[in-house]
Amino acid sequence: MRKLIPFNRPFIVGRELYNISQAVIQNTQLAGNGAFTKLCQQWLQEHLGVKKVLLTNSGTAALEMSALLLNIQPGDEVIMPSFTFVSTANAFVLRGAVPVFIDIRPDTLNLDETLIPAALTSRTKAIVPVHYAGVSCNMDAIMKIAADNSLKVVEDAAHSLLSMEDGGRSHLGGIGHMGCLSFHETKNVISGEGGALLLNDPAYFERADILWEKGTNRSQFFEGRVDKYTWVDVGSSFLPGELTAAFLYAQLENAYRINAMRTRICRLYAEQLADLAAEYGLRLSVNDDSSSSNGHMFYIITRSGEERKALQAYLTEQRIVSTFHYIPLHSSPAGRKFGRYSGSLQVTDDTSARLLRLPLYYELTTDDISYVCETIKSFYAAGAQG
Repeated sequence: MRKLIPFNRPFIVGRELYNISQAVIQNTQLAGNGAFTKLCQQWLQEHLGVKKVLLTNSGTAALEMSALLLNIQPGDEVIMPSFTFVSTANAFVLRGAVPVFIDIRPDTLNLDETLIPAALTSRTKAIVPVHYAGVSCNMDAIMKIAADNSLKVVEDAAHSLLSMEDGGRSHLGGIGHMGCLSFHETKNVISGEGGALLLNDPAYFERADILWEKGTNRSQFFEGRVDKYTWVDVGSSFLPGELTAAFLYAQLENAYRINAMRTRICRLYAEQLADLAAEYGLRLSVNDDSSSSNGHMFYIITRSGEERKALQAYLTEQRIVSTFHYIPLHSSPAGRKFGRYSGSLQVTDDTSARLLRLPLYYELTTDDISYVCETIKSFYAAGAQG
């Protein structure tokens, strides 16, 4: 029987357990904000070119911190795509805000920056661009709209570690006022759960430390700026434990190698499926050099929802695990309850119904990739499109 090709397989670089043992035996610290937390934060600051980084226990927690830092209040509005994970909206809904969903571009599947002006109201406080599949939104246009309207920009860069905007000028997450990363096991660089808040505006630095330390000025105490620490603001337990940070640091030290392999896999998929896509009118992931993406994902957009369903079932029969992606938030029960949408979301609805993600992980072999591609070709050759 042909071996199963899973959709994802977490990659272990080999030094994670050593780092964890060092945290336990040498550093004797299991709680957060120890030596490995600081190493991770320093690595991210240096390699992403951002001014301050706070490691968090998830990408969701980083988004929730951003909502607190922006002092989001009930009734405020935050513009974002509907084609995203629930955390993008939920972080702001928790503060009483209304997510305002706009449509995505058909090329990159990122929010359509040309639709932002029509979504603005007197209650708009922020824009949350999501860099889908590690491909950059049009940040020049988004930052100009934000500046012209006195808005803040929080980049949801959960997919995007080491991805760069078109032209390679800046890393994603390092362009807006804040950026949020995820190190969930489905991402390129992982710690099981985990994330980071990237801060580019010094006005937020001091309060971010307070929120991060459960609403206390504990950081100021350790810096010798106060003689004792106390509760001074809202906050929560946003820090990851030191074992998580130790695991993550091993991964970060190999981040470029991991991204290079994933980018290679995307390129092989694109090369082997190019003729099929042209013949059958399929769309493939954005995968050219100008995108400066990190190889986070490879997807096919089929011609219909029925075709996607049939292709996915066929791949499953051949022991290949593929999967769809987001159910648009504006059509979800919570999205209808807490949010609203601006304009038509036709591209979002249409794309969501037809997108299929292919297996992608570090240890996916060249033979595995060829088998996946040949299986897809055999599906279309058999005329089994549904």
